[in-house]
Amino acid sequence: MMQAIIFGKEGVENATIEKPIITKNDVLIEVYSSSVNRSDLLETQGQSFGHLSGKKKILGATCCGKIVEIGDNASGFSVGDKVVAQGSGGWAQFCAADYRRVLPIPSPEMSLLQSGAYNSAVLTMHDAIVTNGQFKKGQNILIQGASSGVGLMGLQIAKYLGANKVFGSSRDRTKFPTLKKYHADICIDISDDKWQEHILQATENKGVDLVIDQLSGAFASANLNITKIGGKIINVGRLSGQQSEFDFNKHAERRITYIGTTGRTRNIEEHEKVAKSAYNDLWGAIASNDLRMPIDCIVDFKDVSKALWRMEQNQHVGRIMLEFKQG
Repeated sequence: MMQAIIFGKEGVENATIEKPIITKNDVLIEVYSSSVNRSDLLETQGQSFGHLSGKKKILGATCCGKIVEIGDNASGFSVGDKVVAQGSGGWAQFCAADYRRVLPIPSPEMSLLQSGAYNSAVLTMHDAIVTNGQFKKGQNILIQGASSGVGLMGLQIAKYLGANKVFGSSRDRTKFPTLKKYHADICIDISDDKWQEHILQATENKGVDLVIDQLSGAFASANLNITKIGGKIINVGRLSGQQSEFDFNKHAERRITYIGTTGRTRNIEEHEKVAKSAYNDLWGAIASNDLRMPIDCIVDFKDVSKALWRMEQNQHVGRIMLEFKQG
């Protein structure tokens, strides 16, 4: 038996349930930490992101821990390996994960708590900036919604890859020092009516080459105004609304490539490609401390409601982590 956080009839619950039984493509991970992602919160509010595992509906998009069992087809891993995993069912003492979505932790010296803070943020932003955004050294980039763990990682990846100017946005100016610490050259207060003017002034009235948009909603059209002609916008999140008016004329006028991306509709081969690409390009940068992930707070998994509340209130800067004290 094991302890797990499930989405039951009464909502989010702590429960004692049976340990998962792995398939031939799985590894069984003894979980030490899990990050709390925005999609986890939305899952508890009735939206579907594919993070619920099994009949008991175990929550959790990610986990970090040690492999204790390996399926027949799960190549490349050994019992005892310290790993991070993406998928579903991560908020439990044990998680069965498809080996193609499992990666080694960035450094043997890194704690399992710190290691667990990276995975989804790095994969999400690498996929957005590099794979879909086709970012090139010397370009200017805006991370819309930059104070979250994913946003802070986006700022760092952009600078690590050689961005000219990195813009980071937030509605809360008290978060600006943190944005600057993690390589935002220019902080943008998107509650200021003149926020678009500030970006245009800093880019010789051309706009940025690439926008990584975690907000959408009303910002979807506004972003068109500050993206240069022929630039790209990557729709990663919808924190400010899933539907809104859109200026199709401006979109065409500025010849902007607008790409939406999500993990929900990817098959396992596509997920594997996302993981391997990020691993090959950025795992070394994490190990060398060129990419860092601040931990906002550490919450015992039994107090998960506190972690979800903090995310819902948008109080966090960096990663909210759940800790599973094994042993």
